[in-house]
Formats: sequence, C-alpha cells, structure tokens
Amino acid sequence: MSVLVRSGVGPLCAVARAAIPSIWRGKYFSSGNEPAENNPVTPMLRHLMYKIKSTGPITVAEYMKEVLTNPAKGYYVHRDMLGEKGDFITSPEISQIFGELLGIWFISEWMATGKSTAFQLVELGPGRGTLVGDILRVFSQLGSVLKNCDISVHLVEVSQKLSEVQALTLTEEKVPLERNAESPVYMKGVTKSGIPVSWYRDLHDVPKGHSFYLAHEFFDVLPVHKFQKTPQGWREVFIDIDPQVSDKLRFVLAPCATPAEVFIQHDETRDHIEVCPDAGVIIEELSRRIALTGGAALVADYGHDGTKTDTFRGFCGHKLHDVLIAPGTADLTADVDFSFLRRMAQGKVASLGPITQHTFLKNMGIDVRLKVLLDKSNEQSVKQQLLQGYDMLMNPKKMGERFNFFALLPHQRLQGRRDQMNARQSKPFASPVAGFSELAWQ
Repeated sequence: MSVLVRSGVGPLCAVARAAIPSIWRGKYFSSGNEPAENNPVTPMLRHLMYKIKSTGPITVAEYMKEVLTNPAKGYYVHRDMLGEKGDFITSPEISQIFGELLGIWFISEWMATGKSTAFQLVELGPGRGTLVGDILRVFSQLGSVLKNCDISVHLVEVSQKLSEVQALTLTEEKVPLERNAESPVYMKGVTKSGIPVSWYRDLHDVPKGHSFYLAHEFFDVLPVHKFQKTPQGWREVFIDIDPQVSDKLRFVLAPCATPAEVFIQHDETRDHIEVCPDAGVIIEELSRRIALTGGAALVADYGHDGTKTDTFRGFCGHKLHDVLIAPGTADLTADVDFSFLRRMAQGKVASLGPITQHTFLKNMGIDVRLKVLLDKSNEQSVKQQLLQGYDMLMNPKKMGERFNFFALLPHQRLQGRRDQMNARQSKPFASPVAGFSELAWQ
C-alpha cells in the first residue's frame, strides 16, 4: 500500500506538491518501504532518476517503455527472460500442444477464407520462437493441404538478443542469415522446412498482403497510462523520486488533467483504470490490413473485458516483484483490456471474444490431441510431462481462465458470401470460426 501525493507534472502543471488523504489500494503497488538492501541502484534506476530530475515526474507508460525497451538498458533488449531460468514462462514453453492447436487454427481460417495462394504468418513479440516453430511443424505435417500456397514468416521483434534466439530455434542456421541493422528488415533467413523468415522492429514495416497475425503475450507488455478518480475528476498516476529517500521511486498523482485522459470513456464507472494507446494503434493497423487484404488476427493474453482496475505488476524469477524496485531487472506487465481492443477495431473488422483459454483449446480439440500423444509415448516421464502441461494450460486455477483469446476477422468472414448460400437458406452461410466454436473441417 502507498499514499499517492500530488505532483507538478513538468510543463503541464506548475502546482506545488501536497499530500492527498487517500490510500492506494492496488495489490501490487509498493509504499517504497523496502529495506535498502532490497532496492539496489540499477543502471536503469540511475537513468530514470536523471530523467525525472531533468524533466519532472514521468507517466507509468513512459516508465514501462524505458524499463522494458530502452535501447541501452531495457529489460527486453539484451536478455533472454523466458523459460525456467528466466523470469516467466509462457504457454508454448509448457506444452507443444498449444502451438500445434494454433497452427490448426490458422490453417482452418485459411481454408475458410478461400485458400489464398499467399500466406504471410506474422507474429508480434515471438519470444524464443518456440510458438511459431510449433506452428510451422503443423504446416509441414499438413503440407498436402498447403502445397499450392506460398508461405512466409514475418517476426516483429525489438530485442536483438531474442531475435538471435528465434533465429537459432527456427533456422538452426543451416542457411546463413542476412543481417542489415539499418534496414527495416534487419534480418532474413530460411526455416528448417525451407520457409523464408524475416525480422522487423515495427509492424508497419511488415509487407501488406494476405496475412494471419499472432500476438501471444504481446499486448500485456505495452505501456499503460494509469488513472485514479478523485473529487476533482480523473487524475493520472505518475512516477517521481521519493523526497525522503533519494534513490527510491514513488507514485504520485498529477494535480490536473493530462493528454491521455482522452482515452477514458465518458460512462466509465470504475474508480481506477489503465489505458494503452499503443495497443489501440496496433489494433487499428491490424484492422486496416485485414479489411484491405483479408486474413485474420489471433490475440492470446491475460486480460479482462473492461472490468479490472489495478493490474500493473512485475515478475522476477517467476515471482511477483515490486514494480518500482530495481527497475530493469524484472518484467513489467498489465492485463489487456479486451473491451478497448474491440472498440478500436469497431467498424473496420469483426471481432470475436474474449473467451477463456480453457474454452478455446477445448474447442480446438486439445483432449483428442493429448490422447494421441499419450498413446504414442512409451516413456512414463514423457506422459507425466504431457499431463502436467495440459493441467497448466487448462486448469481454471492456473492458465485456463487467466488467459483469453480474441480474434479479428473481415466482416464478410462472419456474414458469409452469397456464392456460399444454400438454396434453402435465406441468409448467407459462413463456417464457424474454430476455437470460438467447436473445430469443424470443411
């Protein structure tokens, strides 16, 4: 718990700081009362303190952006934070079944939308490349279905370290990688199955074309602005240096309105919210592309449908970590507000979800796939690993209801096409969308 205090916020406000008689009720927020030995002065902390001293308190969004993606000291830029030895573990690292079912989803949608001759698979924030690797293995296994399709892989990744890990996972460097740090396509290669793969730092640099987009645990690390409702109206949460302890940070409230307030809905009933303008920009770009050239986007992340308040938190060594302590050494994240994503896509494309991971994977046939793998395995240790992975993915108390799936599709995908009409039907026919209903091959 911590007390929020008002703060002058650079050029926006020139109001003296004064205490607010209200207690912050965010579960993951620190009061800054950690012992000194638990609050090491990291290079990122020194950088942030210099920045704050120079220009004043910074937004939570700016704090997240600096801590996670600063080119020199950012958490994501120079380290591999995934897996058992990292700070968190993701679904693809838990079980191969997860990626296999997503591969089936993309093929199902490709078939349902007319089997285009070109298929761009685009992943935003590909982690270690495990997920796209599992998807490509399914593509290889179903090569007879995709034989007349020109497939290419496009990865959007800002971390040089992770891009190297992805390249090793996907290509095994059988064909030397092409590198050009100054180009929008900063790396090119060929996967183990012979599919061209390219790396970009920004979605806007990915070629437009019939594409299927994947964002798994991507939106949760985009910077959020935090707001608290006060008697004076909405006030944004900023981060400042604690005046009592010179090498610690604290949360403060802006004394007046700030620009990001435009993202708050007029009928908002919560007393604290998080908004993510960057997520809106990306959803709008995905929507434009899908409306123009077809395809689909699948988002998998932990989040809510416009109901939660405080979700900003840190992870280090698979444990919750105070977001203001030792910045640069822990992952920072906030739950995705799917109601905001849906609002940003409205009018351009159709959206489905969010639905729980348990429901999505169940509809995709995870139980059938698990049984096949168990029947094929003769080793008890492998069977145990498969069952443990299944439990982690599906158990409502673990990932099953914590994670959600959300999709963007062209309007005509759900409306059906006139040439698909059954003579006895008065409405166009559209095949169900796999995962959001039970999988059915056409």
